[in-house]
Amino acid sequence: MPRLDDTRPFIPLNIAVLTVSDTRKLEEDRSGNTLAERLEKAGHRLADRKIATDDVPAIQKIAKSWIADPGVDVIISTGGTGFTGRDVTPEAMEPLFEKRMDGFSEVFHRISYDKIGTSTIQSRATGGVAGATYIFVLPGSPGACKDAWDGILKWQLDYRHMPCNFVEIMPRLDEHLKRGKLQEV
Repeated sequence: MPRLDDTRPFIPLNIAVLTVSDTRKLEEDRSGNTLAERLEKAGHRLADRKIATDDVPAIQKIAKSWIADPGVDVIISTGGTGFTGRDVTPEAMEPLFEKRMDGFSEVFHRISYDKIGTSTIQSRATGGVAGATYIFVLPGSPGACKDAWDGILKWQLDYRHMPCNFVEIMPRLDEHLKRGKLQEV
């Protein structure tokens, strides 16, 4: 059964939040506010926060800068996961993934199904890893952000969560890059 091991220390992570929207401004960004409030309440640090338009190059420019920044451990985006012509966040983020995290989408949809039923199929929430940075792509509603944080991310981004969590494997996320360098020598 999942549990918190209180003998392990809490390790705060640096988390960047990206809201993808053609219309929102920071002061009215309820989904981004939801994520920022929850991650800080959990003890993590808000590394950066931005808004990008629904445009693949604009989204990728911000994501790539955060992936390259050693001060960012996790990127969480909100918005642009639907099916309309302007919903392009998965198309922007997934090509950056070195590894996909199919389980994130599956668990997110399971949690979402319990709240909104079959309407969950209208989201293309996804997750992956790029440059030793975790990336989570969430729908643009505050409810979806709450569901993803409260049901998945709060636990997996806590080193004390047992039987396993994302934090404990962070030092090994770039092993494939190190192996490649060793093979070239």
